[in-house]
Amino acid sequence: MTSHLDPALVEGNRRQFNGYRAVNFRWQVEGGVATIALNRPERKNPLTFASYAELRDLFRLLAYATDVHAVVIAGAGDNFCSGGDVHEIIGPLVQLSAPDLLTFTRMTGDLVLAMRRCPQPIVAAVDGVCAGAGAIVAMASDLRLGTARSKVAFLFNRVGLAGCDMGACAILPRIIGQGRASELLYSGRSLGGEEGERWGFFNRLVTPENLLTEAASLARDFAAGPTFANGITKTMLHQEWSMTIEQSIEAEAQAQALCMLTQDFKRAYEAFVDRRKPAFEGN
Repeated sequence: MTSHLDPALVEGNRRQFNGYRAVNFRWQVEGGVATIALNRPERKNPLTFASYAELRDLFRLLAYATDVHAVVIAGAGDNFCSGGDVHEIIGPLVQLSAPDLLTFTRMTGDLVLAMRRCPQPIVAAVDGVCAGAGAIVAMASDLRLGTARSKVAFLFNRVGLAGCDMGACAILPRIIGQGRASELLYSGRSLGGEEGERWGFFNRLVTPENLLTEAASLARDFAAGPTFANGITKTMLHQEWSMTIEQSIEAEAQAQALCMLTQDFKRAYEAFVDRRKPAFEGN
């Protein structure tokens, strides 16, 4: 017997995000690109309990988006994010019991999981201060553009905590290498823009006045691509961390065969035959 997925169920899960009203940050969707701007510039855009939770929930929901194909995350003003708000998060945490603290740390980790699992490529536009949880948000993004004045600091040990926060010990070494990640997580020192580019944390540096423009341009390129296939690429980049080479090759064979069933694959072939640029539609 052949079973069919109810089209109403599929349609019921699809969502448009152009009309989404963010509470704890600025939100905009244009041309398939969503822009998140952390918006407390007077405090260098710190995160609160509420902004952590809203970001986590939003990235989870983006799996169902029909009008968002890439995401840019930035900070308002001259800084990206100074981490957890000292007064609204750090102060209350010292009063909590162990079970409540674990609830909090699991919630912050869930933000990273939501970012890695959402199918859209995420571009972090990092200017100025990018510290603590802010550095984690940049790390969890797929690509990072920085400026010469960017200062990235995984400063957890500066406040008496371990460097293993929100997946840092798993993800950061894969970006910049084990030795360099160890240095940053043990010392808590700042990684400047030029050093960050040399180490591979930043894909490239741009001038502060062109940062958002360049990040949006990069995101638009992704949004114009085969978005279903891009989502598969992101999934495999994440999942293959824990696979053997043999497992990875088989998983990629299955993933690529699935992409070969898409209309975008057919469109690309037809465009090649006609000697024109393909127009991808994400299906």
